[in-house]
Amino acid sequence: MAVRHPKVVIFTTPTCGFCRQAKRYFREKNIRFTEVDVTRNPDGARDMVRRTGQQGVPVILINNRPIVGFDKPKINQLLGIH
Repeated sequence: MAVRHPKVVIFTTPTCGFCRQAKRYFREKNIRFTEVDVTRNPDGARDMVRRTGQQGVPVILINNRPIVGFDKPKINQLLGIH
């Protein structure tokens, strides 16, 4: 795992299965993340749409680089995990 601590933000909703999978994956890999529930945080939802043009979740930001969906290969690439 990379030595530095990446900044990870995940935009979620309570009913999103892929969001739960992504959060579980980060916990398994001991990656700290900030969760933004877009159903409770309208500013966060607007920020997500502004950054990515996406209204669906999950949207994951790793060091401000967006990943739409639970794309494990891209997550691993940005986190430096093999």
